[in-house]
Amino acid sequence: MRPNRVLAHLALCASSLLATACASGDWVELGGHRYQVEIADTDAERARGLMFRDELPSGHGMLFIHDELAPQAYWMKNTRIPLDILYFDDQRLLVSQQRDVPPCSAGDRCPSYPSDAPARYVLELNAGNAAQIGLENGAELRFGPGIPATGD
Repeated sequence: MRPNRVLAHLALCASSLLATACASGDWVELGGHRYQVEIADTDAERARGLMFRDELPSGHGMLFIHDELAPQAYWMKNTRIPLDILYFDDQRLLVSQQRDVPPCSAGDRCPSYPSDAPARYVLELNAGNAAQIGLENGAELRFGPGIPATGD
């Protein structure tokens, strides 16, 4: 192959690999539904969460992974999207739900939404998803292969 064709071939292969890696994504299953998720597993990622976003695509969410099982409380500071906030224990069983939590632009005056039991994982979905799938406490959150399960 001529050098220009080799470079073009390499570029095509690299873009194909990148597209495949991007398309695979992280996902969870809950209540018989699969959601593409962004992972927030550092203090900075957990603090930012879904702040300053105008939408969360249907079928998407954010999975927060905490370092230890403990009572959790989330707030909607600078969050523009109404959400369902779902709390899961070490076995990834639903232990608490905060449904239809409204956006909040009141800064540090935004209320917090605590879990009713210790949790390690928190899943945020668009408001109404929990009701739509008939979610009840005790439901199991299943992880796709790219998500590390801690606390097992």
